[in-house]
Amino acid sequence: MTGEVWFAVLPDGEAGLAGARLLRTTATAAVEHGSGRPWLLGAWPDGHMTVAAAGTARLAVIGRCPVTADGLAARLARVRDITEVEQAVRGLAGSHHVAATVGGRAWVRGSASGTRLVFRTRVGGAEVAADRSDILARLARAGLDEETLALHLLSSPPPYPLDTRCVWRGVEGVRPGYGLLLEPDGRARTRPWWSPPEPVRPRADAALVIRRALTEAVGSCTAGGGTVSADLSGGMDSTSLCFLAARGPSRLVTLHWTGRDPANDDTSWALRAAVRLPGAEHVMPPPSPAHLPYGLTDAGGPTPDEPGTWVRYGGRLAAGAALMAAEGSRLHLTGGGGDELFTAPTAHLYDYVRSHPLAAFARIRRIRAAHRIRTRPLLRRLAARDSFARWLARWADGLTARRDPAPVPADDYVLTWGDEARMPPWATPDAVHTVARLLRAAAADGPGPLARERGQHAALSLLRAGGRCLRVVNQAGLRPELAAPYLDDAVLDAALAVRVAERNVPDRYKPVLADALCGIVPPALLCRTTKGEFSAELHEGIRRGRAELAGLFGDSALVRAGLVDAPALRTALLGSRPRPDVLRHLDPTLGCELWLRACRSSPAATGGPM
Repeated sequence: MTGEVWFAVLPDGEAGLAGARLLRTTATAAVEHGSGRPWLLGAWPDGHMTVAAAGTARLAVIGRCPVTADGLAARLARVRDITEVEQAVRGLAGSHHVAATVGGRAWVRGSASGTRLVFRTRVGGAEVAADRSDILARLARAGLDEETLALHLLSSPPPYPLDTRCVWRGVEGVRPGYGLLLEPDGRARTRPWWSPPEPVRPRADAALVIRRALTEAVGSCTAGGGTVSADLSGGMDSTSLCFLAARGPSRLVTLHWTGRDPANDDTSWALRAAVRLPGAEHVMPPPSPAHLPYGLTDAGGPTPDEPGTWVRYGGRLAAGAALMAAEGSRLHLTGGGGDELFTAPTAHLYDYVRSHPLAAFARIRRIRAAHRIRTRPLLRRLAARDSFARWLARWADGLTARRDPAPVPADDYVLTWGDEARMPPWATPDAVHTVARLLRAAAADGPGPLARERGQHAALSLLRAGGRCLRVVNQAGLRPELAAPYLDDAVLDAALAVRVAERNVPDRYKPVLADALCGIVPPALLCRTTKGEFSAELHEGIRRGRAELAGLFGDSALVRAGLVDAPALRTALLGSRPRPDVLRHLDPTLGCELWLRACRSSPAATGGPM
């Protein structure tokens, strides 16, 4: 467990002592309930947790938050019951877990975007919670759930409501927006603490609210002084964060990766931003084969608690972390979440055509022309009235009925509840049928969507996938740690309240974000309408790396698990030029393969002790 940062939460009763005894064998830090029983056990660095006490009550904020212990104590002083904790912590900036113990009852929750998650299992007759699923798997001597691993082979991350399903048997994920309430007798139940706002705020009224939320989110990154770093891709999301960070007390270092394609204008926009940030230092590494996608770099850090699709860029992430660490950076800001918050998913057209038909059809005509979408499938999707549960079931049926490796046409799913991800053409029939069965079982439970409007549901799904990806990257031990201020709870509250259709306008790019940062980001940088394209790097990376990839899968852990057909994968990799759908499927397969290899020898994978 060397290098892992984690914490576990125990109930305030005799039932929790069995779990505490096991956790103490590897924990390096502890905080007690007011009763003296163990409450928080784990391993975390200095400054990672702020704890306050008021009588026998305790309140902890774990992660990125500028609150002081005195400030937290003042909030805790108003709490008389565990159900009042969320009111007490309302308005805290940053990205963090909240844990509390009041009157013998304990509470823990993560973040709305999934950058901070909570898991639960039962040990010695009591529920125990933790921020990492593998910690609980070791505690419960649980093995891998290979059915859930098959879900991670989908071309997109596992969908809601299966996105909280855990890759360790007997360990359950707590849904983002919910927390876990632990009773003294060992029982536990989930309770909601967050729900997405209704998207009813006009764009004209949103700028100041979003500006304040983003300013405080970035301020939570720079508040500690020292040096912070940030991506400066040239896009609006990262550029905006750089200008906000430059206003704080920390020294700022920016990082820009120059592209190989002359048509990619990211570098020219990054240079325009850099000259307007005279107080910052700028690092712009030249193109290098070592920074291409699909370089199988071993970062040598701890293994995350689930697979991640970020491994395509493992070499670049490791190189960037090393460059920023050499500059003394303690935290690196990234623009993840900006696209999901400040552009409208195409699924919003389904609702928009019902509320504003004339404006919606004008928008549909532009989209149809730009993307060559056929009229008849588009009208069919507009007329369809599938519930979310029915859509899940239909997706499952299509998963087994169609094994054509060609990508699903854009006009076939553009207005549904989400991307009907496919299984890779090299997945075994058993793996495909397993995923279809899990989807059908989820549909049979009759789940409602994450939001009433399809566009808002799609945005939330994408935000949760992005938050989970960031979480897994940070578990891989690269330093400086990554921060994504767009995924902070307060920013989600502010941005998701904007009417979905108004997040796009015909003649402007990300108008909501541009309005919010007018006066902070120079106007010349807010008028960009292009977006960088990186297919040249992608194809060069696969050309250089596919022999190594084929060798990796020559002795595949996924093949041994019965999830992947080795000859089919080898044929796809070694073709004259891999098709785009092969590249789309390769990322999750590669993430699962590397993760499964890394964790096979761990105690959790074999059901061994902590």
